[in-house]
Amino acid sequence: MPSFRPLALCASLILLAGCAAAPTATAPSAPADPVALSAAVNRVSWGVSTSTYHQVEQVGYGRWLERQLHPGAAVLPPEAQAQIDAMTISQKPVPQLVRELEDQRRDYDKAMVDDEAKKAAQRAYQQELNRLAREAATRSLLRDLYSPNQLQEQMTWFWMNHFNVHQGKANLRVLVGDYEDKAIRPHALGKFRDLLAATLHHPAMIRYLDNEQNAANRINENYAREIMELHTMGVDSGYTQNDVQQLARILTGVGVNLGDKMPNVRKDKADQYVRNGLFEFNPGRHDYGDKVFLGQTVKGRGLAEVNEALDRLARHPATARYVSRKLAMYFVADEPPPALVERMAATFQSSDGDIAAVLRVLFTSAEFTQSLGQKFKDPVHYVVSAVRLTYDDKVILNAGPMINWLNRMAEPLYGRQTPDGYPLTQSAWASPGQMTTRFEIAKAIGNGAAGLFKSEGAMPQERPAFPQLANALYFQSLQKALAPATASALEQATSPQEWNALFLSSPEFMHR
Repeated sequence: MPSFRPLALCASLILLAGCAAAPTATAPSAPADPVALSAAVNRVSWGVSTSTYHQVEQVGYGRWLERQLHPGAAVLPPEAQAQIDAMTISQKPVPQLVRELEDQRRDYDKAMVDDEAKKAAQRAYQQELNRLAREAATRSLLRDLYSPNQLQEQMTWFWMNHFNVHQGKANLRVLVGDYEDKAIRPHALGKFRDLLAATLHHPAMIRYLDNEQNAANRINENYAREIMELHTMGVDSGYTQNDVQQLARILTGVGVNLGDKMPNVRKDKADQYVRNGLFEFNPGRHDYGDKVFLGQTVKGRGLAEVNEALDRLARHPATARYVSRKLAMYFVADEPPPALVERMAATFQSSDGDIAAVLRVLFTSAEFTQSLGQKFKDPVHYVVSAVRLTYDDKVILNAGPMINWLNRMAEPLYGRQTPDGYPLTQSAWASPGQMTTRFEIAKAIGNGAAGLFKSEGAMPQERPAFPQLANALYFQSLQKALAPATASALEQATSPQEWNALFLSSPEFMHR
């Protein structure tokens, strides 16, 4: 191999990766050639890998896509499932975890101990919250890497971002795993109305947006505003500040109960009290007056008002357009084609918000095909796709490095403080600093020194796993999509490790 100046070449690739779009794809809607097929699989999944590519080849792209849109139960590799099964969040239901932690917190608050002992107890409490949140992040990444239901996992991340909660608030670190697993994932490809309701009934959302503080004569508008602006209709869609206030009144009494006791409720309203896990509707805190919401009267009658409001929001034409546009932004382009969005919105309305049906319109569109290879990867897509391509179905022993990389690139799971979620556009993630960090990650993965196959704990295990990116998939498909500048740079690599790092830093790999 010819000699070259590695730093200069790496800098050139970083610059190209951040500033240049990958070559325009010309694949037909039903990909037939290897380049088109891998590009489509790369977009629908968390990133193409050898085993996923072979699965699609065997069953055909059309049948595989239908299986992605309507998945069965996910069967993960035994080693990955064993890691998930061993987690505390898998073994204990969230109400039990919350009660145990609340008891621990109350005990040190009340204890007549010296300041140092109290501080130690507080640290132990915070460390346990951090550990549970890290379990949730690890479980999420293992599913992203190894689940056969790749689209379901992508949509789980998408909806977690759309219905964002921040783990740093209150005790949300103990709730985020359950929120993802019980509120988001089961509805990720189902009806939008069901998904919206599941998020509203989860304590993570209620606590994050302060609705447990929302009561008759003491209105808190936070959640009502975000439901309309971020979750359903979108800003500038025609609703008014009065609509926000009326929805906040409708949502009074929707809260959280972390204990075992039922609150005192008047006898004439006792039959309207609802408790489901940690979710609570307390009629004693509800505003029973009539409301006028989105131009129609909502009769004051308790929790049924919430269902009526959700029906109205989920089926509003503005919601169909807003959600469809955001899906197209995620899967097609930062500025999605208006005609595609309109077709998706029409299907959203005609199918009563069937997410899979809307996505089928997207994935079978000419706009989707024409966009392949041009959508810039955010940090999560970059990290997960790099590990999937590099190690295929070889199960990692430690997700810690992936979690740390996402922290470094400012996109940690459950880490967005504001309710708008992480941005989905290239401009948010293509800075020189981001590109430099990506090259460092590419180098760590390419050298096989990332620590992914060395477990933590008192008796750590380590398994050799040298990355082999120049494999059959590369020569069959990926190589043919490389621009001349990238191919030239790879030819100058002086070692397999350097070749791996350069490939994972290339403009083509930065896009999906």
